[in-house]
Amino acid sequence: MQSPDLLLPPLLKEYRTLLVAFSGGLDSTVLLHQLVMLRQQHGLQLRAVHIHHGISAFADDWAAHCQALCTQWGVPLDVIRITLCDDGSGVEAQARKARYDAFRQIIRPGEALVTAQHLDDQCETLLLALKRGSGPAGLAAMPETLAFGDNLLLRPLLSVSRGTLEDYARRHQLHWIDDDSNEDDRYDRNFLRLRILPLLKARWPHFSRSVARSAALCGEQEALLDELLADELASLVTPDGSLTLTPLHSVSTVRRNALLRRWLLLLNAPPPSRSMLERIWQEVALSREDAMPRLQIGAYDVRRYQGQLWWVKRITPPGKQVLSWHPPYAPLKLPLELGILRVAQTGYAVRAPHHNEQVSVRFHAPGNWHIVGRQHGRSLKKLWQELSVPPWQRDTTPLLFYGEQLIAAPGIFVTRQGQAEDHACWHIDWQKGE
Repeated sequence: MQSPDLLLPPLLKEYRTLLVAFSGGLDSTVLLHQLVMLRQQHGLQLRAVHIHHGISAFADDWAAHCQALCTQWGVPLDVIRITLCDDGSGVEAQARKARYDAFRQIIRPGEALVTAQHLDDQCETLLLALKRGSGPAGLAAMPETLAFGDNLLLRPLLSVSRGTLEDYARRHQLHWIDDDSNEDDRYDRNFLRLRILPLLKARWPHFSRSVARSAALCGEQEALLDELLADELASLVTPDGSLTLTPLHSVSTVRRNALLRRWLLLLNAPPPSRSMLERIWQEVALSREDAMPRLQIGAYDVRRYQGQLWWVKRITPPGKQVLSWHPPYAPLKLPLELGILRVAQTGYAVRAPHHNEQVSVRFHAPGNWHIVGRQHGRSLKKLWQELSVPPWQRDTTPLLFYGEQLIAAPGIFVTRQGQAEDHACWHIDWQKGE
């Protein structure tokens, strides 16, 4: 191969193990070609991943094209088939979410995910943010480097125009996929690319570069705010991720919104709009004292409990479901991604079951129960209240039973009948789900 005329960006020079998102289109083809040409010189370890959406009638042909190219270039390729989930957000958003979920599944420790967004993509992203009425965080568009779980996401082509990529591809006689859906201007991004940006560039040839500079400035301002508010936010967030409300009553609306936004992003919530922040404050934080308010945001709720805001995944409780747990008591997977129960070396101590006692896990326990440390029996509802268990956890906390006798709620209480015995003790560890 010839020496590349697009040099390895400084962004990539400290990373050597790369997973390249490879659609087979112009942008990712140029990116992968660049990295292949620089592989030996810079000691790069390359893998590629192609996401098969199954939307287009040509999807199988595209996957075959990518496989053939990667075979030719000596790059291992994984083809991941995904199915879009209609959540009302639109095909573009659904496809993007499904792609990145797939990337999270396949990426290995120590790898950096490399994607091929370029200067014109950055311009489109900022214009879409303007359409949504986004603030500085949204107008910052796409950063070159972004945390991606325990890995990093890198976008080394953000300063390179699509025209430059096309020139490179032609000089190197590269073949790429032209997705037929890219010509459908019903999609917002395509509408901007096909109809609006050509007019803007005809009038102002350097428009995309100027927009990218504005996005970078917005990003710098957001980074500065992150830095200035970091200590204050840390003082408000509890170890379990909830947000203490009392100090927020005495700060300005602007500062409060900035803290609320950063708390939500800390929990991987979608970036909230200004109106959503106002609703969180008015409808949840300021609701009457005896209320149990909640505001639905996608699959989650913002809730208030004991002077704190909580970000809670919404699930349907298991109800009267009974899970039998048989010898040799292997780890028991709970329903609804509630986690796993284990008999471990450490954990919540209870007596071991007698040989004739049937062990089960339930989520419902009518009647009164005597727990260790309390003199009188109480209903489970009363126990939850006294032990400050949040309402949304009360119907999803596993309850250990021997026969029809409640033994424990792991990590919360043990009944008198379940009190640990020196000669026969179990330790129950509840590894909670996400």
